[in-house]
Formats: sequence, structure tokens, C-alpha cells
Amino acid sequence: MPDPLRSFYTHRLRRHVMAGPLPRHVGLIVDGNRRWARQMGMANLSLGHKAGAEHVEEVLSWCEALGIKHVTVFLCSTENLQRRGDTEVAFLMQLIEQVVAGRLTKPDAGWQVHLAGLIDTLPDSTTHALKEAVEATRTCTTGAHVTLAVGYGGRQEVIEALRELMYARAGSGESLTELADTLSVDDVAPYLYTAGQPDPDLVIRTSGEQRLSNFLLWQSAYSELYFCEAHWPAFREIDFLRAIRSFATRERRYGH
Repeated sequence: MPDPLRSFYTHRLRRHVMAGPLPRHVGLIVDGNRRWARQMGMANLSLGHKAGAEHVEEVLSWCEALGIKHVTVFLCSTENLQRRGDTEVAFLMQLIEQVVAGRLTKPDAGWQVHLAGLIDTLPDSTTHALKEAVEATRTCTTGAHVTLAVGYGGRQEVIEALRELMYARAGSGESLTELADTLSVDDVAPYLYTAGQPDPDLVIRTSGEQRLSNFLLWQSAYSELYFCEAHWPAFREIDFLRAIRSFATRERRYGH
């Protein structure tokens, strides 16, 4: 599609989706960086991670334009840290520090940063950069919140939440049997990484894979899912708006 036609179509599609129901919270599984680099003929596949990291800021601007106030970006899983080579992981951490966290702390970024994952197990410089981003944006007044999921795994999150819940109840003198007899969903939620934020209404995964890959397993129980064929660095605003349009057409039943 020629650029003038694409621009016209994007503008028209944006106006259309803004007239319909919008998700409060969008989860993004940013998949396909290395496959995009291979498709582009790059010898160094890690350059796909660089393009993907730089793309995060642009996609957040699309969310901002629609008034979507909560976004969670799945940047790096626990499996990525365990299975990728040391050189690739080091490069990815550097990108997260310099590109993602660095750009989100700019004065005009407009997003309050939150973290999800085993942040303290990351390299010291990455942990420091991410926590600095949280502190630098703590007083953000736009009401927009972005959660960076780094070293994240959904199963691990549930385990950590249950562990913290048990520690808290034990500290108040409650027995394990008493906790088991009264345990509810509402008891667990405050101990999740995303405590205080709405569950994602829509989860978008790029690169054509149709699975959650351990992303927000608890929170996405009733999320609408959208799978896009484009690799993350090639994910266009048109693709994003089509995902939002698809969301608007669905009847949300919340398990009923």
C-alpha cells in the first residue's frame, strides 16, 4: 500500500476504533525479533532485539493516542535468560537498560514505569536501570502505566504471590489450615507483580505464534487474545488498530 493510502487508511481506522469500546489494559507479547532479523538478511540476529527494543516507545505512543492507560510489555522471560547464549542475553539486557528503560524516563515520556519479574536476579546494571526508571517516573501525573516484564514467568509469579501471602498470614498468627480453609482469589491478587492494576482486557502476540508462553497466566484468565502474523519490529500501527478493532467486536463473557 503506497504511503499516502496507508496514512489515510490508518487515520480512518484510528477514528473508527476510538468510537468503539477500548481496552483499559493491553498486554504485549513482543515476539519475532530474531526471525525479523533473519528475514531482513542480518548476519547478527541480535540486531533484531535492538529494532524490537526501539519499537516499544512507538507502540506506546499508539496506546497513548487512543487513551489506553495500562500496558504490560513482555520483554524477556525466565526461559529466555536460561536458554539463550550469554552474549545474546548480555546484549538484550543492555538494550533494556539503555533503550527501553532509558527512553521511558525522558521528561516527556508520560508513562509511570512498573516492573514484573525476578528483577533482583538480573545483572546488577539492569536491575539498577529498571529500578531507577521506576523511581524517576513515580510522580508521573498522566495516569498512564507501563509494566516491563523482564525475567518474568507467570507460574513463578503465582508461586511468589502464594509464598508472600503465606508469610504474611503466618506473621499474623494464622495457621496453614486456616489459610487453606479461607483462601480466595481476592487474597492472592494483592501479592501479584501487577497488584493495583486492572487485568489485561486484550493480549496481543506478534509473529504468528498462538500461545501465551507463560505470560500473565493469572491475570489473563478472561482476556481477549489477538495473534498477529507480523514480527514485532515490523508490527505497524495498522496491525495494532486492527487488534483493537477485533477487540471491540467481541462479546466479553468472563467465563459465563
